[in-house]
Amino acid sequence: MRIAIVNDSMMAVESLRRVITSVPDYELAWIANDGAEAIWRCGTDVPDLMLMDLIMPVIDGVEATRKIMAETPCAILVVTSTVAGNASKVFQAMGHGALDAVNTPVLGMTGDAEGKDELLRKIATIAKLIRQRKGDSSENLFRAAKPKTTPTHKNLVAIGSSSGGPKALAVLLHALPADFPAPIVIIQHVDEKFSAELALWLNRQCALEVRLAEKGDSLEPGRALIAGNNNHLIVNSNGRLDYTPDPVDMVYRPSVDVFYASIAEHWSGDVVAVLLTGMGRDGAQGLLTLRNKGVFTVAQDETTCAVYGMPKAAAQLGAAEKILPLDDIAPELNQYFAGKKNRHVC
Repeated sequence: MRIAIVNDSMMAVESLRRVITSVPDYELAWIANDGAEAIWRCGTDVPDLMLMDLIMPVIDGVEATRKIMAETPCAILVVTSTVAGNASKVFQAMGHGALDAVNTPVLGMTGDAEGKDELLRKIATIAKLIRQRKGDSSENLFRAAKPKTTPTHKNLVAIGSSSGGPKALAVLLHALPADFPAPIVIIQHVDEKFSAELALWLNRQCALEVRLAEKGDSLEPGRALIAGNNNHLIVNSNGRLDYTPDPVDMVYRPSVDVFYASIAEHWSGDVVAVLLTGMGRDGAQGLLTLRNKGVFTVAQDETTCAVYGMPKAAAQLGAAEKILPLDDIAPELNQYFAGKKNRHVC
């Protein structure tokens, strides 16, 4: 895999170079010292993955991510001095299509880069996403439908999103009223280290209460709960939220497919499942299973996606009953729960 470095710090560049060259399968594609140079280099040589800093001269990492994803898209991992300290910019970059974020490894006295293991783990995950082919998603999760236990009879909106998700979620949630009549559960591919910051950031964007999902949470109207760690969020047999490490071999943690599978197993209320922008195929098979059970399913359209991967996979499977521009999804939800549509889980 060819990896590019975009960073104005010579020390950071050297640290990242050592990490990349420590793995035989990784090759350093090129180095850019600011966002403008990265945009220019991408115009002639698109790498498989770009390690993008946020705070840089000329053009910063947020604007560089936006332009690259619009003109010469590639996988982008934000690598910055402090993810927590730059949370707002991290979410902006992810809103434009960056996949994830990690702290920059720091060269120690021995010449080794402290923090390299976490960076390599994230690169390996992205490499799996890049290699992932049609049919590799976790279809086995949905092959055997188990009988429902302790059925519930409430509304639910289940949203899956990945790269581009923070911005898309902000737009969607902002357009929903404080008295929206269904609880909302969001599976966003985001590292648990800044999931709390994402919840706070989204909470400021809308009238709904937005917070992290906790084990044992009940689902209440007017509240949006976000998966808060690297385990999978599920609805359990009592209709409450829970976390599970299984399946352990999923590329995506938390996984949209796993959450949709738990809905198919344990929820008998009125559901709308929404799949937003993101790289890969997570959620597509689950969306199809839910549609086959009578659930109203929606996927974001190509023109408004930062990365048209997950919704595209859903469209190819025929999993989405409606494919809508981002701005039309919230009005569709409002109309659905206002009683203008009469759909039920079978």
